[in-house]
Amino acid sequence: MSIGTALHPRTEALNKKMVWREWSGYFAAGVYADALDIEYNAVREAAALFDVSPLFKYVVKGPDAVRLIDRVIPRDATKIRPDSVVYTCWCDEDGKVLDDGTIARIGEQEFRWTAADPTLRWLRMNAHGLDVEVGEVTDAVAAIALQGPMSRNVLEAATGVSWGDLPYFGRRATTVGGFDVDVTRTGYTGDLGYELWVDGEHAVSLWDALWAAGEPYAIRPAGILALDVTRVEAGLILIEADYTSARHAVSDEQRYSPHEIGLQRFVDLQKPRDFVGRRALERERAAGGPARRLVGLEIDWEGIQRLFADHGLPPHVSAEASREPIPLFAGGKQIGKATSTTWSPTLKKMIALGSVPAAQSATGTRLRVEWTVEGSRSIVDAVVVDMPFFDPPRKRGTIG
Repeated sequence: MSIGTALHPRTEALNKKMVWREWSGYFAAGVYADALDIEYNAVREAAALFDVSPLFKYVVKGPDAVRLIDRVIPRDATKIRPDSVVYTCWCDEDGKVLDDGTIARIGEQEFRWTAADPTLRWLRMNAHGLDVEVGEVTDAVAAIALQGPMSRNVLEAATGVSWGDLPYFGRRATTVGGFDVDVTRTGYTGDLGYELWVDGEHAVSLWDALWAAGEPYAIRPAGILALDVTRVEAGLILIEADYTSARHAVSDEQRYSPHEIGLQRFVDLQKPRDFVGRRALERERAAGGPARRLVGLEIDWEGIQRLFADHGLPPHVSAEASREPIPLFAGGKQIGKATSTTWSPTLKKMIALGSVPAAQSATGTRLRVEWTVEGSRSIVDAVVVDMPFFDPPRKRGTIG
């Protein structure tokens, strides 16, 4: 049975349409507005607030905190600087991805770890013999994602201090209304944005402060349906959509290495210390890499229009992103699948993430994708393109 987050008193009142989704046992608003395009536009043109409290959150602290993290993730944890955040994945002994998330260094010997799946037992198992504490704070800590080109203006109005010098994936502590708030320049939208971490007892007060500060900037609450569209535009993967956690996989085909889901740049096989899955990943590299790759796809809109015209209909696609697998073809044979598909309102294109053989993964490769209109399955063209699809300079750039 789902329960409300610490922000439920505000999100419930705003969610007049009562469109809820389940997220790790919590109620998550699907959409607040009459159409998710309204919330999407707030992310891309103004500012939006997301309740991301359902993320699993852990505190790793103690003299051996870095050693534990280095033992679990394929990145070099000794390079995580104070007041910085890194994105990473972690694997099982076979080098297959269990989950992905962020790790923020909030003290010399203290880190906050976020995950999509429950990870406490895994972290504690790997902490054997180390002087480190691992505690779960999922319920105790609320999280608000403030995203959009006006997000810095909103944050500065709410805190009374400048945030132009906080770098991408940087972190800083502040106060709002007399209580402590931890701010990271991170998010899941591919736009300028921040995530704010606060004790649950102050969650509503923080939401109210951001809401009041954001009114001059057309701030809106946004649900996970808009978030799904923006993360596909940003080329960001989603567990159990673009890959299956090795913990839940029921066949070898459902197990993915980091290289198969676009995370190879976060694997450092040169780091001197061992980590879970290292030997398997070294064998994979020695063999020339895995058979599959994650790619970005642009789907031919004119082809989709023709399919609708064949039925005497104007073209129509859902505003929601689809997480349903769609077959991909080359040479008349199915060779892979599109994993997440959406119409991009900003790019005016139909785009998708896809899993294809390495031989069909090069930019410019022509593929075909199954498309269904009025219950009739057909095929339209698609081409492999570079990701992210949407990558505005404001996301990473220094803001003066």
